This record gives sequence, structure tokens and C-alpha cells, in this order.
Amino acid sequence: MSQPLTREQHLDLYYYMKLNRMLDEQLVRLFRQNVVVGGLYSNLGQEATSVGTAYALEKRDWIAPMIRNVGGLLVKGYKPRDILMQYMARVDSPTMGKDGTSHFGDIKVRHVVSPISMLGDLVPVMAGVAIGGRYLGQNIVAMTWVGDGATSTGAFHEGMNFAATQHAPLVLVVENNQWAYSTPVAKQVPIHDLADRAKAYGIASAIVDGNDVMAVYQTTKEAVNRCRAGKGPVLIESKTMRMKGHAQHDAAEYVPKEMFKYWEARDPIARYEKYLTENKIWDEKTKKELDARIDKELKEDLEFAEKSPLPPPELAEQGVYCDGCHTVEAVWNRSKAEVTPPKSSVKPEWEVTDFGGFDLASTMAKQSAAAGENGGKDARIISQGTHKNTAHKPQQRPNGGAAKSAQHPARNFERQQPASQKFKGQKSPSQRMMDQKTNGQPEKSSAVARVPFGRGPKGKEGRK
Repeated sequence: MSQPLTREQHLDLYYYMKLNRMLDEQLVRLFRQNVVVGGLYSNLGQEATSVGTAYALEKRDWIAPMIRNVGGLLVKGYKPRDILMQYMARVDSPTMGKDGTSHFGDIKVRHVVSPISMLGDLVPVMAGVAIGGRYLGQNIVAMTWVGDGATSTGAFHEGMNFAATQHAPLVLVVENNQWAYSTPVAKQVPIHDLADRAKAYGIASAIVDGNDVMAVYQTTKEAVNRCRAGKGPVLIESKTMRMKGHAQHDAAEYVPKEMFKYWEARDPIARYEKYLTENKIWDEKTKKELDARIDKELKEDLEFAEKSPLPPPELAEQGVYCDGCHTVEAVWNRSKAEVTPPKSSVKPEWEVTDFGGFDLASTMAKQSAAAGENGGKDARIISQGTHKNTAHKPQQRPNGGAAKSAQHPARNFERQQPASQKFKGQKSPSQRMMDQKTNGQPEKSSAVARVPFGRGPKGKEGRK
């Protein structure tokens, strides 16, 4: 378990989430004024995931954000003006106006790797960063985010397998925001919990209520501590909701209105405000002061961004190639002698302890143990004298998912008592909100997800 947060840290979480929300709204206004020159991807409703996960890291740790992780950038030290100028393609932006969207980073000071548009590709990249940091003795943890759709890409699986076999100190946050553009999760994967993908790699996993910033922070902090202790990578599934379309051009008409209402009642900022009030962490005066501070910063940074000029034409040919303009060298935090011969010498041979043969007794014992854990479901029929290995067909589940509750409190990595649901002996905001709204049971809706613009099958279930 992580240490309880101080009052200042609690207020930090609110500050970053509210700043994230207000900056997002400001960018939407600029987009409609044609001031934003590229695409704009709202992170409305996902602030708790970005802020809570990034806040669990230390300054030395590395992140690779995606398009909806502006909150993580703010936690890492970027100012609103940096992000405003980036989307406005101004010369004082992090990319000097050469990119009009989220492709920027800082590997020297903030330890931020630029986003990669190809989904899932950041997983192997950050696995390499994590392994490189370990080799250099930096004792860092690397973190990146993917959406539910990216978990279906080849790069995701290759990266996770590589990270697992190398025991890389990598925290992968899967933001299950229910939609991969216009495809609902149940139409792209046959499982209910994306965290179950971690079982294929033999790594730890956790599921957390992505709209409960305290649960997100505490679960991630435990994962970060686990990685730093050398116990290998961790996959965290954050269950949340994308409250806007894929981008500003997408009206998200395919999302059932009842689904938006369901998640509006679970707004992460409103829930955290209630949490701070109920636990007497702040008062109305403190809230007004924080809100006024955010308004002032955004106003000043917008004025700064608007005064920044567009890049001159001659800048286009600069910075394309490095001709010795700066030194690229590793930052060693350990003696090189530790990783060079003779200290690093090993015998050029593998130690094989399992010959991989079929052992009926041990296989049946494992299957019996597994059947006992899941109540006998999905038991497999195994035969030693035949090449067949058949399985009972799993029971059909509605919507392609398991018959589980729609609400998933944070779970620790051994699937025991939730590790991040209590504060001073009280229920978390997530649990209390669930009790108040649904008495602990998921809300049911007969709403049907619509398939837009001729995408996908056009059966009766796809029409509305």
C-alpha cells in the first residue's frame, strides 16, 4: 500500500484535473475559431486516469502520452501555453510550429517521449526505455497509455511479450473508454476485462475505476513500486468513458444517449470535489482560490500563445537532421564495470529446467486447480493418447462479455482485498458513489449502439 496523500497532494490532484478540463474546453473554442490548425482530440471525462497515473510517478520516471493524456503532460511540468501553442502551430511551441497536434516530447528534462500515431507502437518503445534505464542504473519506471482498441494491435502484443520476458519496469495503462473510434469494446474483443490479457504474458494486472482519481493514483502507485522493486511489468485497466467523439469532427452519434447519461453521473471531477468536501480536506474558500488560480493561468497563457508568431518559412529546413548540433550520450548512474567483462561475463549457454513434454498427471492437476478457482467453468478435456485437445464451449454471455458487474473497484495485483479503496478507514468516492447511485449493482439499459455512416454490419441489432 502507498502512503496516504498529504492535503497539498490532494489539492494537487484537483488542480491538475480541473486545469486539464478547462484547457480542453479552451482548445475546443479555439478549434471552432479555426485557430487550432490540426486535429483536436478531447479528453473530457478521462482526466482522473491521466492525472492519477502520472502523479504516481517520480520526476526521474519516463512517460509516453497519447492524444488524450494532456493531464499527464501537465503533471510532468508542461504549462498550458506549451500545449496551446502546439495546437496553434506557433513558433514558441515545443516543436517550433512544425506540428499542429500532440506529437512533442522532452527527453532531456521532463523525460517525455513523443506520441506515435500508430496505435500500440509506444509499448515496445517504452519497454526499451525501461530496460535501458535499468541497464544504466537509473532505477526508473516507464509508463505509457493505450486505448481499448490498441490492445488488438500486433505492436501491443509484441511489446508486452518483450517487456514480460525481460522483466521490464513498465506500467501500461489501458484506458478502456468503451469506444475504439465507433466500435464498442464488445465488438472487438471476446473478453469483458482487458486486464485479462496480462495472463497471456504471465504478468501482474489490476482493474480500477478510471473516474475515481484516488483509486487510480493508489493502484498506480502500487504498480510503480512493484516495478521499481524489480518484479516486472504491470498492466492496469482503467474503466472510463470517452465523453466526446474520437475527434472534433466526430459527433459521436453512434453512442447511445443513455450511455452518456450513465457516465455523466460519474464525472471524475465532481466526484473528487465531493470526496474533498466530505473528508474535510478543503472548504469553499480553498476551492474558489484554486479555481481563480486556474482561470488566471489559462488567461495569461492564452495571451502568451496568441502573441507567439507563426514560424518563418526558412525554419522548415532546420532541425530535420542532426549534424552534430548536440551531443547524444547515455546518463550512467552506475559504474560501467558492472555491465562489462569480466563482471558481466556469463557462460554462453541456456539453462533448461522444463523439457516441455506432455505429463498427464501434472496437466490434470493444474486443470483441476484452475477449475476449482473458477467454479468448474471452462474445464478442458485432455487426452494423452490422442492429438485432440478439446474444450467445452464456454457459456454464451451477453454483449460478448463476462457476466460481471459494470462497476469494477480497484483491485490489487493478487486479486485480494482492494488495495486502493479506503481513505482513513472510509469507503472511496468510487464505492460510495456506486452505493448511492445503484446500491452496488450495475445500471441496466436496453440502448443499442448505432453503427454510423455504413460502418460494420447492418443487421437489426445495428440499427436504431
